[in-house]
Amino acid sequence: MESTATIENSTVFIYNEDIPWETVGEGVKRKIMSYDERVMLVKVEFETGGIGTVHQHYHTQITHVERGVFEIEIAGEKKVLKSGDGFYIPPHVWHGAVCLEAGVLIDIFSPMREDFIVTKTA
Repeated sequence: MESTATIENSTVFIYNEDIPWETVGEGVKRKIMSYDERVMLVKVEFETGGIGTVHQHYHTQITHVERGVFEIEIAGEKKVLKSGDGFYIPPHVWHGAVCLEAGVLIDIFSPMREDFIVTKTA
């Protein structure tokens, strides 16, 4: 691919094949697609049975189910969502996911998730 322009840490044109997967749990891996201090786009791939452990954070999150089937828990309420569906998580609300059929979630966070960024030392 040709090199792409960047603004801060955000890539203007995002090529999926240029971004490596990072294993974040058993049966779960993610790609940080692009971000700046205000927003972050993350792709998360789950194998069937993969778990996004129930957790909370101060970021607003909106997620699109790109493919697969997931049981999503938000504030103690569980729903099964499939390809094309989505969900919204306000700040500080406990939430998690269980993958019922292998798939991909597309997460948008505001502000960006500082805890996802690994600082590389020389």
